[in-house]
Amino acid sequence: MSNEDGFTNRFFRLTRELPGEHPVLSVIIVLEVIFLMLPTLIVLVVSFQGGDLVRFPPDDLSLQWYAQIPGEQRFIDAFYRSVAVALFCTLLAIPIGILTGLGLIRYDIRFEKSLQIYFLLPFTVPLVVSGVILLIILGELGYIGQLWTVGLALTIINIPFMIWSVTSRVNALDPQLENAAKNLGADEIQTFFNVTLPSLMPGVITGSLIMFVLGLNEFLVSLIITTPDIVTLPVLIYTSIRSNISPLVAAVASVYVVVAFLAVIVADRLVGLEQFLKS
Repeated sequence: MSNEDGFTNRFFRLTRELPGEHPVLSVIIVLEVIFLMLPTLIVLVVSFQGGDLVRFPPDDLSLQWYAQIPGEQRFIDAFYRSVAVALFCTLLAIPIGILTGLGLIRYDIRFEKSLQIYFLLPFTVPLVVSGVILLIILGELGYIGQLWTVGLALTIINIPFMIWSVTSRVNALDPQLENAAKNLGADEIQTFFNVTLPSLMPGVITGSLIMFVLGLNEFLVSLIITTPDIVTLPVLIYTSIRSNISPLVAAVASVYVVVAFLAVIVADRLVGLEQFLKS
């Protein structure tokens, strides 16, 4: 028996001793989570470096870089711009997602096949290609250099996620609830706001949080279409580490990760993570 076969046998004997119905799958999931979390944990640890140079592990621990963040106006302004872009994406995506989700399920749309292809664009078209196309279009229209155009571009790219989230709730909606409301004398508008929309709210909230997090963290498209006056925080972090890798940047990035993590906590409090994952 080769050494490789012996290692494999020992691995499977070990996994059979682990608790749970699927021990091998549990081990794989744990390894994947560690693999995904490791870069974030390294950045978090580096942000506590006491010196001016990035070292891992740190020579000594200090909170001095976090204390400097309130005085770094460029990072604060970029963060506000990122939040504004994310809010713009979210507010614009809500009515589009609701109306499109209802239309796709309830009505026979002429260009439904084309829309289905469009929904696959986030997975089929590289973001750099989408960014260049949007740069050309916005440049021809003369809108480059305005913050709302960044939000519009990110909405165009990420809106399929919102539509998928709402569509999943439309599929689960019982038509008898709307029919009962109409039989009791409610018109179309009353039925929509009192029956349909409340039933879709878990999907709407889930899609809104996805749009907000994606808009907050989007880097590549923002890098292409932003100007120096309207850079978002991910772009500013990138440009900062190109000239000087400082623990300050690691501290800013850590705070940024915490904000995204808080969005997940909000999702758990509002609709529950189980419902969040189903949507």
